[in-house]
Amino acid sequence: MMGPECSGQGGVAGFERLRAQEVVVIGLGNPLMTDEGIGIHLIAKLTGGAEFPNVGFHDLGTSGTRVLHAIAGKGKAIFVDCALMGEEPGVIRRFTPEDVQSAKNLGQFSLHEGDLFSILELSRRLGECPGEIVIFGIQPQVVSPGRSLSPVLSAKLDEYVASVTAELNSGYS
Repeated sequence: MMGPECSGQGGVAGFERLRAQEVVVIGLGNPLMTDEGIGIHLIAKLTGGAEFPNVGFHDLGTSGTRVLHAIAGKGKAIFVDCALMGEEPGVIRRFTPEDVQSAKNLGQFSLHEGDLFSILELSRRLGECPGEIVIFGIQPQVVSPGRSLSPVLSAKLDEYVASVTAELNSGYS
């Protein structure tokens, strides 16, 4: 079921496996930039269990084009990424694309190929946008060179897992 818009409602073997999964959870970020890598760390924690065998969990790092392929034709896509929201470090917020506007500054230390909202717009134009899109943004404490999460985000990993798990348990529209 593909939505007409990306609005939040509504190898070959690897690619075919991606296509077969109706729901995907995608971790974004740069694991070489401390808290900017939270999406990657969270995906690693989520893939440790077998609670959701029909959900695809994907570490897509900073690749916009891989995101485009991973979400094509899905019923629901859930993204987890570092987000500068003006909140206390470690706060997690659930958004849909219509809830937020992209303010990503690509000139900073991010290696992201493109803005998530530009990727979603391209997906919509291609007619392959998921019917429902959810974005979990996590306020960083530190974004600087380093492979480990800050103590604040590390201490909240279980809370973040619980938020994504609750979203998965809610199904999709």
